Amino acid sequence: MKKLLLISNSTNPGEPYLGWPRPYIKEFLDRYSVKEVLFIPFAGVSLSKEGLDASYDVYEQRVAGVFAELGAKLVSIHRYAEPIKAISNAQAIAVGGGNTFHLVHELHVRGLMEPIRERANNGMPYMGWSAGSNIACPTLMTTNDMPIIQPPSFNAMNLVPFQINPHYLDKNPEGHGGETREDRINEYLIINPNVTVVGLREACLLEVRDGKLLHRGSRQLRVFRANVAPTEIDSDTDVSFLL
Repeated sequence: MKKLLLISNSTNPGEPYLGWPRPYIKEFLDRYSVKEVLFIPFAGVSLSKEGLDASYDVYEQRVAGVFAELGAKLVSIHRYAEPIKAISNAQAIAVGGGNTFHLVHELHVRGLMEPIRERANNGMPYMGWSAGSNIACPTLMTTNDMPIIQPPSFNAMNLVPFQINPHYLDKNPEGHGGETREDRINEYLIINPNVTVVGLREACLLEVRDGKLLHRGSRQLRVFRANVAPTEIDSDTDVSFLL
């Protein structure tokens, strides 16, 4: 049975890194007795001026410090000579946010997408924030990110049957006349009318537990379907109908 923690964002303004979701992550780790976490850092492309490997080092250090406070050791997959074996042996996997296109590119070209998907489908605890939540969906198509690289495929892990739009915003910034997030999601639904999109606002998450899907956090989520008005759903609600 799947065990998923899909977090919209890592950090709210004025809070420490992974500040608001720490209690949820701690609860998730404790529920499944996780003491070691394999980290996927490939969305983090600009954390160091010394190149991607240095950025992955910085990212690992940042996340490992938080997880240490929560009682778990975290090591990045880029340190392993045999990454597929590391996935096979992992107690749990955490996928960090950043650029979704680069994350999906690296998972495909390194041959890691399918091994992670298989482990998560078979019950290994999987958590991700932002891009890490986006790739739990069938595709990356509802990401907010710039396509800085072309992945071999837009296909993602399909751990849930709907799309997530992380960091969902109701309005554009003041003075900006471009499309709203809702406009862009509606464009997606015109081309993909059979897919549901969840607008996951910041400080919100989705958890798959015991075969159910729960919406948790401090704000409502928004459900988009083709040809019908969006619906708002309160936090602390069973949203298993999305499955």
